[in-house]
Amino acid sequence: METRLLHKDVIIIGGGAAGFFTAINIASNVPDASILILERGKEVLTKVRISGGGRCNVTHAEFVPKELSKNYPRGEKELLGPFHTFMTGDTIAWFEDRGVALKIEDDGRMFPVSDSSATIIECFLKEAKQLGVEIYKNHAVQKIEKLENHWSLATTQHDFTCDTLIVTTGSNPKMWKQLESLGHTITQAVPSLFTFNSKDIRIKDLMGLSSEASVEILGTKLQSEGPLLITHWGLSGPGVLKLSAWGARDLAAMNYHFTIKVNWLVYESQEDVMDVLMNYKHTLAKQSPYTYTQFDLPKRLWQSLLTASGIKEGEKWANLTKNQLQSLSKELTGGLYEIKGKSTFKEEFVTAGGINLKEVNFKTFESKIHENLYFAGEVLNIDAITGGFNFQNAWTGGHMIAAAIANK
Repeated sequence: METRLLHKDVIIIGGGAAGFFTAINIASNVPDASILILERGKEVLTKVRISGGGRCNVTHAEFVPKELSKNYPRGEKELLGPFHTFMTGDTIAWFEDRGVALKIEDDGRMFPVSDSSATIIECFLKEAKQLGVEIYKNHAVQKIEKLENHWSLATTQHDFTCDTLIVTTGSNPKMWKQLESLGHTITQAVPSLFTFNSKDIRIKDLMGLSSEASVEILGTKLQSEGPLLITHWGLSGPGVLKLSAWGARDLAAMNYHFTIKVNWLVYESQEDVMDVLMNYKHTLAKQSPYTYTQFDLPKRLWQSLLTASGIKEGEKWANLTKNQLQSLSKELTGGLYEIKGKSTFKEEFVTAGGINLKEVNFKTFESKIHENLYFAGEVLNIDAITGGFNFQNAWTGGHMIAAAIANK
């Protein structure tokens, strides 16, 4: 194919959430700008489509900047300032201004009222079209060069030049290499959101069961609390996903082989639980522990922990030995589980890694190394726990880039 040189005011590499949000905001702020999104794949917004189980977890109902920033294992300090400019409430207003109402679920996650990611995708595509944003698919960027006063790009199909370049390619190693060649430092990616694989007999037949718990990883300072979900592979749910995010680098260094301590009663101590069990030995003397669940635990989990403590079906509370009760108190408050490996959390593959945050001006999201080079979303070494926070990072970055370009 004949090579043609095309010039645009702004080129955005990456047709995902951050790319579209940035493009739409620039087009709104600078109506005369020629804006082009380059997408390497044959579809745009693919991650938006599958996010939140196909419902698109747009943001999270946390309206205090400092509290919101605490959900980012990497980026907490850097995002605090930007969140004072654009965060959850601004995101809600932005979408509502474009006819997309959001709703808050019990856990704080926010989705479109339609419960469909298609609503968000249609909003972005409609806005981009109305504002004259061009979208070229199947254009993988192969080379980026900084010329005297503009940028030069070569893709698999065309050569381009632009005045302002914005990179929103997520955790794409090929793009990170390009940015390294421009002088940026890259922290290599490791998985950030994943479930813990375990074949422990105590959870073997409890798939789908969920219970509040606190979890700590032995040999580290990592600990969290929240619902613990038992899956076919082992353990998941918010309690585990928080640990996987905050411990992304530590756990990678352990090759995902480590031991966790689980307190199924959250923060109850073994001593206090032992006192309660000794009381049951007298007050429930004629009952079998298997008949009624204690401590509001799911029945199958309670029975599994009884079995693990050496208590057989048919035994009565009165006949339980002190050793059996001590064993049960330990299972309830400090059972040890071997973790051997990880599994991706649903389809949402999030990584820790990207552009060194010291090389970015977080008042504008512009590179400190090159003028007129900006970054938004997960191409930066920023990632969050599950719950809509990764998207909020994309929206905030996109908004602030657009404001910076409008003010130049």
